[in-house]
Amino acid sequence: MAASGSLPVTQDLSTLRAKLQGLLRFLTEALSISSAHTVDFYTESVWQQVVDLPPATVLAALRSPAEAEAQPSEARLQVEAESGSDITDFPKIFCETSQKLVSVEAFALAAKYYSVQNLGICTPFEQLLVALRGNQKQRTDENVKPDEFMNLKKSHEVQAMSELISSIADYCGIKQIIDLGSGKGYLSSFLSLKYGLKVYGIDSSNTNTHGAEERNRKLKKHWKVYRRRSKLDVNGLALQMTKERKVQDEIKFKANIEGVCNSSTANQEKMSTSDFLQDFSGSVISNIRKQMENLHVYSHREENLCFENAFSLRDLLAINAIEPASSSHIPKRKMSEANKERRKMTSKSNESNIYSPLTSFITADSELHDIIKDLEDCLMVGLHTCGDLAPNTLRIFTSKSEIKGVCSVGCCYHLLSEEFENPHKEGTQEKWGFPMCHYLKEERWCCGRNARMSACLALERVAVGQGLPTESLFYRAVLQDIIKDCYGITKCDRHVGKIYSKSSSFLDYVRKSLKKLGLDESKLPEKIIMDYYEKYKPRMNELEAFNMLKVVLAPCIETLILLDRLCYLKEQDDIVWSALVKLFDPVKSPRCYAIIALKKQQ
Repeated sequence: MAASGSLPVTQDLSTLRAKLQGLLRFLTEALSISSAHTVDFYTESVWQQVVDLPPATVLAALRSPAEAEAQPSEARLQVEAESGSDITDFPKIFCETSQKLVSVEAFALAAKYYSVQNLGICTPFEQLLVALRGNQKQRTDENVKPDEFMNLKKSHEVQAMSELISSIADYCGIKQIIDLGSGKGYLSSFLSLKYGLKVYGIDSSNTNTHGAEERNRKLKKHWKVYRRRSKLDVNGLALQMTKERKVQDEIKFKANIEGVCNSSTANQEKMSTSDFLQDFSGSVISNIRKQMENLHVYSHREENLCFENAFSLRDLLAINAIEPASSSHIPKRKMSEANKERRKMTSKSNESNIYSPLTSFITADSELHDIIKDLEDCLMVGLHTCGDLAPNTLRIFTSKSEIKGVCSVGCCYHLLSEEFENPHKEGTQEKWGFPMCHYLKEERWCCGRNARMSACLALERVAVGQGLPTESLFYRAVLQDIIKDCYGITKCDRHVGKIYSKSSSFLDYVRKSLKKLGLDESKLPEKIIMDYYEKYKPRMNELEAFNMLKVVLAPCIETLILLDRLCYLKEQDDIVWSALVKLFDPVKSPRCYAIIALKKQQ
């Protein structure tokens, strides 16, 4: 490895597996809350089946400031996690006979205990950066502001992740990056433009790939302007010195000519250009060298960037300093055009293929050599890789010798394929998105789509007490009861979609929804529709309380998915280091955890 720093110590497989087992014991009872679908909340009497408490009690417990103060601090929870506490040490959460929730306080405590942060399985981001860099400082501009090129959320993600990837690349002595699910190419462009890395951005969408090419072209254009502005002191000084030197040399040249003309006839021999240049070289040429030395500090990074900092000797010399070669000498205008063309060719040569968007659908069995012809030792990265692409990224990493490291931030857990979700369904799929590690495979563990969907609701991102947009969910749940009673339909393949935001009232919502579902809305008089609304309106607090319970439990589902991936990496023999890192501010970026791993160096 290029750097000599020791990477942070992480928890071993046996420790992680023990934490995973404790989490599973809690989720075995609590998963019924995450597995329930709010669409069927009233039709299947979800509250009565899952919770043995009044909704007001649940809401009061989760909203109460006193309850928040009574919750243990993260420091205390981490100490308890490291001491081996388990769900059996908590007060009774669920009734042993009915399996219903009986203690909101104990439920909230356990859910917080089994979150990623409090289990103590995260490696601090700053600690990792220090270890990767050792005594080396970051070699690029700290003042680059990507929010000039992208929105604040994406800017935050791209800055943090690219800084980490660059540090890993330096640590491993690697220049090639493969960005899976590159999308619009923001991360790829930033890695190539700021850090000078050679990046292949692979996305399954042709639209994204072509869009990324155009976006990268625009980014380069803006980047050149930005960098020119940030380097004004250096380049501006060099250009100013050149202009001043030209003026001074012209004055000097005229003075010399006048001196010759005013001298005696015996000394009025014409000065040759070679004599003048010999005299001139001590000033202008030395000045050129000084300017080039001043600019040399930027040459290492910028040799791959599309900046036009090179000046020809002819541009730097005084206007009259060059002797006309012959009558066929190229006119000044044409020479200027030739210089421009040469610079364009140099610029194109320097920026060629530093970021290459490619279109390909990636699976766990994809052959990278078929996609990237000049594949070499590289890092594989992915920013918010959707569904199965995140676990497949880890599988490709473990199976391809050229890939020396991985940094993956997954998302869209609801789109993961689950091996044991439909045990009686025949299929040919061999590699599933979940589970990945041996232990969960042996347990034949299944979350289910609704639970995975709820994993996208992180407690850190949705404040307890605010809950979710209850009225829109309430409208949909009541609509489902109307469809069941009046049309005899319990399951529908079509989706209502975002009708709520376009509706002026519950009546308007039902009319538009029925029409979209292809059902005859004229069959239902207004009175019947409004009777359903009046029937369930007093029970809206049930739905609100239930969704707050789902929000509290959400981080535990995410913890399960992330622990599964981390344990999978710990099971591999050739991986020398792997960790889970909280990479982003969770308020700014919903999916903030990165899975990072490095292989043994040959």
